[in-house]
Amino acid sequence: MNRTTLSLAAAVTALAAVTGLAALTSPDGGTGTPTAAPAPVRLPVERSSLLCPAPSNSEVAETVYTSFTPAGKASGAGAASAGRAELKPSAATADETTATPRKAGTAKKAPAADKPALSLTQPGRPATAEADGGDAPALIGSASGRLAPGWTTQQTTKVPAGGGRGLLGVSCTAPDTDFWFPGASTAKQRADYVHLTNPDDTATVVDIELHGPEGTLKSQLTEGITVPARSSVPVLLSTLTTDPAAEDVTVHVTTRSGRVGAVVRSADETLGSDWLPASVDPAGTLVLPGIPADATSVRLVAYAPGEDDADLKIQLASPTGTITPAAAESLHVKSGMTAAVDLKDVTRGEAASLLLSPAQKGRATPVVAALRVVRGKGDDQEVAFIPATGPVGERATAADNRAEGTTLSLTAPGATAEVRVTASAGTEGGTPATKTYTVRSGTTLAVTPPVPAGLKGSYALTVETLSGGPVHAARTLAEPDDGVPMFTVQTLGDDRGTVEVPAARQDLSVLTHGS
Repeated sequence: MNRTTLSLAAAVTALAAVTGLAALTSPDGGTGTPTAAPAPVRLPVERSSLLCPAPSNSEVAETVYTSFTPAGKASGAGAASAGRAELKPSAATADETTATPRKAGTAKKAPAADKPALSLTQPGRPATAEADGGDAPALIGSASGRLAPGWTTQQTTKVPAGGGRGLLGVSCTAPDTDFWFPGASTAKQRADYVHLTNPDDTATVVDIELHGPEGTLKSQLTEGITVPARSSVPVLLSTLTTDPAAEDVTVHVTTRSGRVGAVVRSADETLGSDWLPASVDPAGTLVLPGIPADATSVRLVAYAPGEDDADLKIQLASPTGTITPAAAESLHVKSGMTAAVDLKDVTRGEAASLLLSPAQKGRATPVVAALRVVRGKGDDQEVAFIPATGPVGERATAADNRAEGTTLSLTAPGATAEVRVTASAGTEGGTPATKTYTVRSGTTLAVTPPVPAGLKGSYALTVETLSGGPVHAARTLAEPDDGVPMFTVQTLGDDRGTVEVPAARQDLSVLTHGS
């Protein structure tokens, strides 16, 4: 009898911890005092996963991988020493030059798939690795223990000549099941590939939908694309449809089972190449941060996935305040269709960010969006992409920064915010440096971030929100080459280094012993 009473009371108490409030009743019918369950606590994550796409098919490509975990409460002095962070070559990477709708490439075995291509051994100091040529495979990585919270890896590739010319940068992504890529294209001058990487030990099937200005493009693919276990497949978008070429296309990637990493690599015959990361999930209000001050062309591409059309107000968060650009005040996006507007040289020599919101209050329609940004003129042009992104939240990191050519853009679309920016130690030496910035409401603050004293190599930048906000951020890395203003822009999202965990508490004060 005693055992039964204890078991029932413990079960009720456990339920109270999940639902937030419960009244415990004693066996004699009396009612215990209602007690609220403890508030959830945030704890460091214990494991992180990242996927890096195959960097290039150019024989003259030079790729640098930079991996970093911020030092913090879970990884500072006195923390447990256990943990590892490694990126290994995928088991196979398909050859994108032979991509077809049903067979997305001829798989070639990656060299030394069991040997790490990059290992990180301690928080607070980035580690790097290099790969040259067009045979570098996709990488599959995981971090555990003290190296897991906030683990970030940046892949930066320089292609000095050829069809893939440019400075291509991408933050390696966590695996997921759903991705949106507004800003892709099937136009003749573009060669856009969506790279799919499967981190797991079983194959996954991926569906790809293309949405153009007139709606969904007819697909030649009827059975999905199989991505073998721990392998990577690049798919040329123009081979997936029989419809006429479209300049502006939104790509929707979903998995039928399992998960993948997905990112689009775009190459333009005139403008060069770069990676197009996924937009933040569909929302009625979006922020696209980090348009360079000297941008010569900015094109906005948006898509409304729901059943309703979207009327968007376009605003520019400049260094002095929020303004409406003369090139376009609004954009109408029809349901299921991709819309675009050329904003030209909208920044007028000042760094800025784009804000999208409902044209009419109370009529917010979820959309996804991205910017195609061009610097330079004539034959000396270079392209980069800026997807809509979420706020930095508690903390966000950009892993690969240089002593020269690095610009950090901070945007506060709402309340004024204060942020702390920390430059880590360098990969080969240097002392961390920290600086605090105030970002006024409705503005974009573009700064040359702090550089570690005595820097050798590259370093990581960590942005933390101290008060106010939210704050959205992007990092521009510029590396001019023979007159071409090569650059790449990476947005900084919350690194999700902590997770909310329900607090368990068992109150035995009301338990009684029966006869």
